[in-house]
Parts: sequence; C-alpha cells; structure tokens
Amino acid sequence: MSNINVAVIYYSSTGTNYQLAQWAKEGAQELGAAVKVLKVPELAPQEAIDQNPAWKKHMEETKDVPEVTLDDLEWADAIIFSTPTRFGNIPGQMKQFLDTTGGLWFNGKLANKAVSAMSSASNPHGGQEATILALYNTMYHWGAIVAAPGYTDPIIFSSGGNPYGTSVTVDQEGNMQEDVQAAVKHQAKRTIEVAEWIQKGTK
Repeated sequence: MSNINVAVIYYSSTGTNYQLAQWAKEGAQELGAAVKVLKVPELAPQEAIDQNPAWKKHMEETKDVPEVTLDDLEWADAIIFSTPTRFGNIPGQMKQFLDTTGGLWFNGKLANKAVSAMSSASNPHGGQEATILALYNTMYHWGAIVAAPGYTDPIIFSSGGNPYGTSVTVDQEGNMQEDVQAAVKHQAKRTIEVAEWIQKGTK
C-alpha cells in the first residue's frame, strides 16, 4: 500500500481529459494511494459553452467535481495533469491556475513533487507533445521532478508511443482513436513510484 497523496488535475471541455484523469485515479488507487481528481476553473463565458452541446453536457455532468486549490497542491506528493492542446500549448484555464502558484513556489512548497502530464488533440500531430513539454516548463521552475513515462513499458508503444506523457487523438464525435487506458494507469503508477523514491530520499 502506497502512502503517497496524488492530485490528478485536469481541464476538459467535452470529457476526454476528464476520462484520462479517471483512469489515472484508478491506476493510483490500485497501488493504494490517496487520490483527488480536481478540475481547474472554467474561464469561458457561459454563452460559448451553451453553443456547444457536448461542452454544455460535460459541464453539467462534472459540476460536482471539486475545483483545485493551492492547498491541494501542497497536500500532494505526486501531481498528474491532463489537458487538451490549444495551438500546441496548454489552455488558458490551466495556465491561469498555474499562474496562481507563485506563493507556494516562493516558499519552496512545490519543490520535489513528482509530476507527470497527459494531453489530447483532434489530429495525430495536433500539438500533444508540445503541450506536455510546455506544461513541464512550469514544473522545472517549481523544482518538481518530472516523471515522464518514457518507454518504461511495452504498453507505451501500443498506445501511441509518446514518451513525454500519454496522449490521444479525438475525432469530431469525441471518440479516442488510441486505446490508452493501460498506458494512463502505467503512467500514474510510475509517477507514484518516483514520488516514493523522493520521499525515501528526503527522510
């Protein structure tokens, strides 16, 4: 049983990254970790959401998912992010939240957290890798330890082969084109493993 606290932080407009977050939670719980699935606050105007039925439906379905707070970051030993790409970068919703972490960073509260990230886009070369790498830039400033999956398990190859973090392609109907459930769980477990190494090394 792991004694690691895991925060799975996601942004999702129509549900893909919410699903990735749920699989990450399952993987972490299989090791006995304490897990919170948390969403970043939505910044889009309600009028924009209402014009997209899938977006509106997902917002209603996840209205009870708690929004992430700075206390959640301090609580977590390991943090897994899941976010769609926006022009090869993280969405404004995720960036806005990360920009609120300056106080924790200044006081050294984010150093030595094990972190990892996942992403999605609507075509195979839509910026998934660039989005994950862009998010990791913030993690390096935190002093966090990036726990990328690399090619540490054969499942990485069969799920798309992204060494930076699990990523998926989503069609216009919202269907994932790659089977990544096992890869997400592996990534979550690897992140916990790295967090345990850090914990043992700092005691």
